[in-house]
Amino acid sequence: MNVWAKMITALRGGVNEAGEAIVDSQALRILDQELRDAADELRQSKDSLAAIIAREKLSAEKAGRLKEAVAENESYAVKALEKDDEKLALDIAEKIADLETQLKVEEETGAGYAASANDLRSAIQAAERDITRMKQQVDTVKATESVQRAQAAVSERHSGSNSKLRTAVDSLERIKERQDLRSAQMSAARDLANDMGDGSLENRLEKAGIKPHGKSADDVLARLKKKAAS
Repeated sequence: MNVWAKMITALRGGVNEAGEAIVDSQALRILDQELRDAADELRQSKDSLAAIIAREKLSAEKAGRLKEAVAENESYAVKALEKDDEKLALDIAEKIADLETQLKVEEETGAGYAASANDLRSAIQAAERDITRMKQQVDTVKATESVQRAQAAVSERHSGSNSKLRTAVDSLERIKERQDLRSAQMSAARDLANDMGDGSLENRLEKAGIKPHGKSADDVLARLKKKAAS
């Protein structure tokens, strides 16, 4: 295969892929249109069935009238024979034969209409079942498509939310670290102030036994008793 043939084959493949992509993107719209077309054809079939049934009915009515005519002319022929008028009876018999021929044709025509109506009725019922089933499947596909789109949107938002949440958590941790550092600094400053102040020195002297503790109530009472005795 030469280079030009390969290029043409590649272009054809690209066109096919593009066509399949377009078909896939419009699949639901195509399905809806196909269902509408099928429904239109079904309505036309029902119209045809109604026309066939009407012809069958007209044929049956005509056959009924022919039967009545045959019966009526048979009675005429019998009366003619009763009067020994064979020539009249023969003429009537010829008419009866013609009526019976028409009746046979009409009955065959009516039977053909009936058979066609039955076949078309069965085909219509099958088509209705197929269309109903297809509509149910299309509804299911549409519902699934909607759910998947919603899930995709939620997943996309959730992914973005997770990213923002991680950023917020990082910021919160940094704030907590700064607050902990500030608390430690203030605590250290208080400790340093106590170490450098008089209060700390007094405590250290008392603990070392160098400076006595403040006087208690017993000490004050003993002093007062000593003063009163003198």
